[in-house]
Amino acid sequence: MSAARPGLRRLRSAAGSGGSQTQGRPGVPRRSRRRKSLAIAYEAGQGEGAEPRRARWEPPHWREQLQRIRDMRSSRDAPVDEMGVQTCYDSSAPPEVMRYQVLLALMLSSQTKDQVTSAAMLRLRRRGLSVDSVLQMDDETLGQIIYPVGFWRNKVKYIKQTTAILKQKYGGDIPSTVEELVQLPGVGPKMAHLAMHIAWDSVAGIGVPAPPKVWALPPQLWTPTCTGSPTGSSG
Repeated sequence: MSAARPGLRRLRSAAGSGGSQTQGRPGVPRRSRRRKSLAIAYEAGQGEGAEPRRARWEPPHWREQLQRIRDMRSSRDAPVDEMGVQTCYDSSAPPEVMRYQVLLALMLSSQTKDQVTSAAMLRLRRRGLSVDSVLQMDDETLGQIIYPVGFWRNKVKYIKQTTAILKQKYGGDIPSTVEELVQLPGVGPKMAHLAMHIAWDSVAGIGVPAPPKVWALPPQLWTPTCTGSPTGSSG
């Protein structure tokens, strides 16, 4: 018993001295229980010595580019003005048919010039373009009508699949949210945002031009901050 007492005294001394070692775990420093201080941020005009809010970040040179676009478009017309998707549907058709035609025009417009899309939509409308009329068409007939839009074989497949879903799930209408629209075969985010704007008159986002169209912009619009690739998907 007497031989063990010196070791016991040393253990008690280390535990009570508040040293840097934890009892039973030599060499392990104690964790500090002191809480870290948190910086308190104030709204502009609140608190003593409060700093004003920082200006919201903006892309470099975007105002100059916007003015250049306005100057260029003030004296020139583009095919999209008269043949864009916003002109391809029958405004006198029932609302659900009009919205379906908008979605179909958007699907056809991917990787396709506005003139070609407009002509294909005109041929479809001459046959009474609606959910039911497309479902009654065979793939070969639909392909002949929409040719030569880009990737027309794939679009025949996507159009038939999407049209069937619209008939079964949405009663012949198109979805009213971006989240539902992008679930349809052949419909990407840009198409969904444009469909919301044109068909539902709801601005849910911005449809950015596809890279090939961006590269077609005049040189005066390019700045060191503009980057892109001549290839890519416009969905």
